[in-house]
Amino acid sequence: MALISFVNVSYTYLKDTPLEKEALDSIYLDIEKGERVGIIGKTGSGKSTLIQLMGGLIYPTLGDVFIKGKNIKNWSSKELCKVIGIVFQYPEYQFFAETVFEEVAFGPHNIGIPEGKLEDCVKSALEAVGLSFYEIRDRSPFHLSGGEKRRLAIASILAMEPEVLVLDEPTANLDPKGKSEIMSYIDKWITKNERTLILVSHDLDEVIRLVTRVVVLKNGQIIFDGPSEKLFINYEKIEEAGLDIPEIVKIRKILLEKGYPVEGAFTIHEIVERILAYKGYTALWKC
Repeated sequence: MALISFVNVSYTYLKDTPLEKEALDSIYLDIEKGERVGIIGKTGSGKSTLIQLMGGLIYPTLGDVFIKGKNIKNWSSKELCKVIGIVFQYPEYQFFAETVFEEVAFGPHNIGIPEGKLEDCVKSALEAVGLSFYEIRDRSPFHLSGGEKRRLAIASILAMEPEVLVLDEPTANLDPKGKSEIMSYIDKWITKNERTLILVSHDLDEVIRLVTRVVVLKNGQIIFDGPSEKLFINYEKIEEAGLDIPEIVKIRKILLEKGYPVEGAFTIHEIVERILAYKGYTALWKC
């Protein structure tokens, strides 16, 4: 039994009106516990609709969504939040509490975590994203920097310790350093807690760092679903979806054409390591 299952799911916005628009069409998708899945596609491809269906925020027009074998329509929002934690794009726009502590504590309190355990819960979540509990707990969320706000928003979801962490464009509008830091914190949290990750993005350089499986959407349909390595080796589907090929894949392609053994290498570290080994400098690299 898959952790998340979409069975012949379609979704239409404003159905039976002149503005009717089909967002998803006949989607079949299973996501297993512990997987790291990237969902990619251009704006309007159906990515956000897909995760709204996972979170029970909307229900399918046709077909069924199952979470842990139970139809999404039969879950209460309180119980579903313990399983599916979604960080939407620009989540900091939804801040409402007066202090950082209250902002992070809101979710855990609502799902029934006892008052006596809230402080530890908030502290753990903030530290997981690189924020100091004692320095920041009494500050206003609205007075934080852009990067701190994004990390706070993620911490607010981590505090509920969901089984599945769903991130919708988590690094949008952040500088390269901020993007790298957030990706690193997410990677560590997922690994440490053995959680399932669903990363929604149009930035393939971001996706390639964290996932092992990629689902490509185009016009509401899945046009590719498989290992990320397979997608980035035969990247016609990336072009078909209208997305930019990651810079690291372009570099890798050039090196392969020049005869360097970089098959299966998808990070700068891996590529450099392969080239140094090829040139006989393995020992130097290790030093």
